[in-house]
Amino acid sequence: MKNLIAAALATTVLTGPVLAQEITEFRIGILGGENAQDRLNSYECLRAYTEEALGVETKLFAPADYNGVIQGLLGGTLDMGWLGASAYAAIYLQDPGAVEPVLVKINVDGSYGYHSIGFARADSGIASLEDMQGKVFGFGDPNSTSGYLIPSIEIPQKTGATMESGDYFGEVTFTGGHEQTIIAVSNGDVDGGVTWADGQGAWEDGYNSGALRKAVDAGLVDMNDLVEIWRSAPIPEGPIVLRRDLPEDVKASMTALVDGLHEADEDCAYGVAAGDSLGFDPITHDAYISIVAARQAKSN
Repeated sequence: MKNLIAAALATTVLTGPVLAQEITEFRIGILGGENAQDRLNSYECLRAYTEEALGVETKLFAPADYNGVIQGLLGGTLDMGWLGASAYAAIYLQDPGAVEPVLVKINVDGSYGYHSIGFARADSGIASLEDMQGKVFGFGDPNSTSGYLIPSIEIPQKTGATMESGDYFGEVTFTGGHEQTIIAVSNGDVDGGVTWADGQGAWEDGYNSGALRKAVDAGLVDMNDLVEIWRSAPIPEGPIVLRRDLPEDVKASMTALVDGLHEADEDCAYGVAAGDSLGFDPITHDAYISIVAARQAKSN
């Protein structure tokens, strides 16, 4: 494994670990979606690889909500993170020069899109959005693309009503994140909600990757107890970003490291990518122009 990581790093300008005087530590922020300890466990292998590659202490941060990572990247207290497209848009709209998108997760079919998935309990009698009228609907985090931004735009287009409580749904509430939404629906605390998945593979597995897959892996839910009731149009997968003012050799090193992670350590890549994937490929800001525009329109 180490030899494969070293081979990936050999494609950069580095001939050895980054000099300690350039950076004194490296800080990776992990966006919400599952409980903090599971997030930290999934990224521990990447933390160790990063520490070895850069030659400085590497720390993981798993804030309670998306905004913690957003503010950390904006304020320079975090150096790297895998963001949802809406979280990236939030940063870009506040400071276009704060971060640089470098990589995106690639699905097993070679695409880099995913979906907001609406779901309910299988025994609830709810099989569609029409069946959700007058019932309790759960968003995840207000900075989530699939857990808020996209469904808050597309569902009203389908229902002809707003997402305000009492208009179409009886109540609209925020659960706090993807895992919280899955648990809330599973426990019957809300009647239906939205989360993210690539929409590929088997429903029973929680699809190939995404919050449902992570919940299945964690033993939190049996997908046979749930049913899909709505699916968004494809959403561009969010980018892995690096703080733009990092030294260029550090950025090159980390881009190469994550780019080669799937080939180097498939188990590690599975945890970082929230399921099965082909790893990560290069991406630029241009892939997120539509999401930036949607987020800006929503805030006006």
